[in-house]
Amino acid sequence: MAETDLKTERPDAFPKLDEDQTNAIAELATCKTYHDGDVLFRAGETGCVFHLIKSGEVEIVDRSSGGEPKTILVHEPGEFTGDLAVLTGRSSNVDAIARGETEVYEMSEERLRQILSEQPQLSDLILQSFIARVQALDEREEFTGLSVIGVGSSAETFRIREFLSKNQILYTFFDIETDENVRSMLEPIGVKETDLPVVAFGREWVLHHPSNEELAERIGLKQQISGSLIYDVAIVGGGPAGLAAAVYGASEGLQTIVLEESATGGQAGSSSKIENYLGFPTGLSGAELAAAATIQAEKFGAELSIPSEVAGLSFDNDLKIVHLGNGEKVRARAVILACGADYRKLEIPGRERYDGAGVYYAATHVEIRTCGGDAVALVGGGNSAGQAAVYLSQSAARVLMVIREDDLAEMMSQYLVDRIRQTPNIEILSRSEIVAMHGDDRLEEIEIRNNKTGESRSERVAGVFSFIGAVPRTAWLPPEIEKDERGYIKTGPDIADSPHWKLGRPPYFVETSRPGVFAAGDVRSGSVKRVSSAVGEGAMAIQFVHEYLKEVRDVARSMRAGAVD
Repeated sequence: MAETDLKTERPDAFPKLDEDQTNAIAELATCKTYHDGDVLFRAGETGCVFHLIKSGEVEIVDRSSGGEPKTILVHEPGEFTGDLAVLTGRSSNVDAIARGETEVYEMSEERLRQILSEQPQLSDLILQSFIARVQALDEREEFTGLSVIGVGSSAETFRIREFLSKNQILYTFFDIETDENVRSMLEPIGVKETDLPVVAFGREWVLHHPSNEELAERIGLKQQISGSLIYDVAIVGGGPAGLAAAVYGASEGLQTIVLEESATGGQAGSSSKIENYLGFPTGLSGAELAAAATIQAEKFGAELSIPSEVAGLSFDNDLKIVHLGNGEKVRARAVILACGADYRKLEIPGRERYDGAGVYYAATHVEIRTCGGDAVALVGGGNSAGQAAVYLSQSAARVLMVIREDDLAEMMSQYLVDRIRQTPNIEILSRSEIVAMHGDDRLEEIEIRNNKTGESRSERVAGVFSFIGAVPRTAWLPPEIEKDERGYIKTGPDIADSPHWKLGRPPYFVETSRPGVFAAGDVRSGSVKRVSSAVGEGAMAIQFVHEYLKEVRDVARSMRAGAVD
């Protein structure tokens, strides 16, 4: 095996524990002995556990390329194995193999969470190391991770890449359109060109045209939901509001589950850079915010089920039952609706054929790579559109910003307006709209009409990025959950006179017309459509969940006391 030690490249990712830290782990762990060549955990397998090396060595091996296995580091006594997969339950990226007679302290996920909860300094060291290890693998040119092989212009290929990227899964994309060498990869794994796109791990397994759910199950992203367990709170949606609720709920001892349709982060997760979020003066991307919040939620023990398409909500007395599209049911005492909203689609004839093949609803590195350095168009005049325009201008030859308004300042924060006006390759087309799209397998050309002058122009573009408002994800809700005329969920004072409200007390501020069901973030009627506001509402909802659960317990105790009397 070729050996290049990752520890020399990222020493911060591989600390050595001192005696006190070792003893703290030894108290909660099981001491186990492995013989030379024994496998502690294997790449592609879920359920890997934490190991602290007591004596001997553990070799970490990468087999993802399908060629000769590569040793990327060797753990010595005082060092520990694992990365974020230990916390999330996802499949490991690498093998861990004993070198010689090796003793380890082996600790379950439950025990590791106990350490993370009770030992703050040790918790920081372990979590920072786990995060740094994932980053180190991602930055390593020799590391492949999952292989996504397909046609770069294909909407299906884009959907797979987008799903993996948004869920922070390490992969390498091989585009058969632009790289002739990719064809040589197909025969060893038994794949024909007509089978594309495929997702593979080395030569061990291949998924042909996988759905998001099939892919999630294979890599351990989707967790098995227990039909018998009653959760304290089920959170529908993993955007900023849902993640905030998960962090506060789980950290305060509530049995918490998050049901997310595609990936954590919501619409904020597609933001290239958020510069007005409190506490981050240099800004951060939506993906960074989502990844950090997801780790926090999982650290405290919140369960995340991705992808989980929610299809309905019903009630059994005080119990809430969330119905999933695959037939699964989640039972909970309280529910927080943080399901957010979807970007509106452009109403242009034939637009749907270009979704994922030239028309996009986010501006991240995945979308940008499909466009190369060519010209692109962007539709919308809000903050999300402004952030995307600035980000796209860094790689695109030109960015045509198409807005219906007279001026950007009508809908956009001033700092973004100033940034856009100072960017030479952004052209603002006011009082305009895209009226036609052309192309064969993918979008190639658009027609833009100036609604003030009536003049039209044609532009060749590699992509159109749409940020034209949102539609709330509420069509699946039952009549008991009242909505406003636009489909957003009414809460608090807005439903105080609702015929569905049966309690003597007024509803809590973010409580819906059904007691014990709350709404937070963009999906709530009257909410401020900002990330920080959504985070605040998610945290607020948990406080009201506590109040509601206390009410239910008090009523149950009173009924029992009455029965005894």
